[in-house]
Amino acid sequence: MTTEPELEATAAIAQQLIRFDTSNYGEGVSNGETDAAEYLGSLLEDLGLTTTYVDSDPGRTSVVARVKGSDPSLPALVVHGHTDVVPADPDNWSVDPFGGVIQDGMLWGRGAVDMKNMDAMIVTALQDILGSGAQPKRDLVIAFFADEEAGGVRGSHHLVTQHPQLFAGATEAISEVGGYSVTINEQRAYLLQTGEKALVWIKLIARGTASHGSRVMHDNAVTKLAEAVAKVGRREWPVHLTDTTEQLVGELARILGVDPQRVTPEEIVLATGSAGGFIQGTLRTTTNPTLLKAGYKHNVIPDSAEALIDIRTLAGEEDDVIAEVQRLVGPDIEIVVMHRDIGLENPFQGALVEAMVTSLGKHDPDVPVLPYLLSGGTDNKALSLLGITGYGFAPLKLPAGLDFPGMFHGVDERVPLDALVFGRRVLADLLSSY
Repeated sequence: MTTEPELEATAAIAQQLIRFDTSNYGEGVSNGETDAAEYLGSLLEDLGLTTTYVDSDPGRTSVVARVKGSDPSLPALVVHGHTDVVPADPDNWSVDPFGGVIQDGMLWGRGAVDMKNMDAMIVTALQDILGSGAQPKRDLVIAFFADEEAGGVRGSHHLVTQHPQLFAGATEAISEVGGYSVTINEQRAYLLQTGEKALVWIKLIARGTASHGSRVMHDNAVTKLAEAVAKVGRREWPVHLTDTTEQLVGELARILGVDPQRVTPEEIVLATGSAGGFIQGTLRTTTNPTLLKAGYKHNVIPDSAEALIDIRTLAGEEDDVIAEVQRLVGPDIEIVVMHRDIGLENPFQGALVEAMVTSLGKHDPDVPVLPYLLSGGTDNKALSLLGITGYGFAPLKLPAGLDFPGMFHGVDERVPLDALVFGRRVLADLLSSY
């Protein structure tokens, strides 16, 4: 009988986290995060840390612990992750999405990329620091939030508004979707997330006349909604570069060897390969229909129909975009704002940025680190309400052929085992030295 080789600790923790099905369906519907939070909390407690568990609702648990630093005069750093994941349809996957399968040198499963990998890296980085008898320079606030995939209402936002004392003294934060490598023109580079777009989730509601399905009906709610959804979904929003995206496009042009005066920003971004799909959305507003709901029987015309639209705008453009969407769909379509959160843009400079770049360079020398704006959102939005400046830094050194950005909320989500070890080491260096 053969036995499987023992997994490195980061992979083993991430594997266990994947096996907790913490699917978050939105609008308060979730499988819950309590089991994952208690598991992570127990690992923190094993390091001698005192944990605080916060339930916003039954089953919606976040956990926070503070690591004391050697220099109390330094402001604290929040190091945070989330434990919920988006749902996964097993019929579309080649493996069990909640099995934590090890295959082809990778850990597979929902959350392997977003973001149970980082949760595990945080824990093992702390094990390396505290287990050696060392101490970070500054206090570290370690937080694992519930509900990030639904805007953090029952997670980070709840803690920020109801328990702000947990983050006392903190001025900066690091979390997901940054610090990972991409390959551009056969050259590896790291993307460090310095900001993120604003989030506006809306519902479109069309109303009409309920009737028999055989009638001639010009007041059909489904038809009205379909026309509105098509207009919003097909809207080509103009390219608008911010300080971050302008700097990124310039660096990409240099790596690609093209003239940014002759090639458009979008062409430059798309020329980066798999990274382009993630970066492209940072150049402009996006308005994507994500869900349709109408009717209850084949031969009944319903009197209403609804659609959900995921809008991501650049910071400060939210009201203008909502007004433009209303103009597109017309006055007969009602717009309901379901959830709204701010955009962020932080400078690609300062002591924390320098420390992150240095930590990456120690383990992967002479590789450029580029700033980028995240098209999605993170719990850094909530922390910003406390004056905490957040960056995306979940360091991973990835093979050139892996479409890592495409696996966020995608099928067959997976992360290389050696990338987890790399991330553990880089994080340990950062958290012990900054």
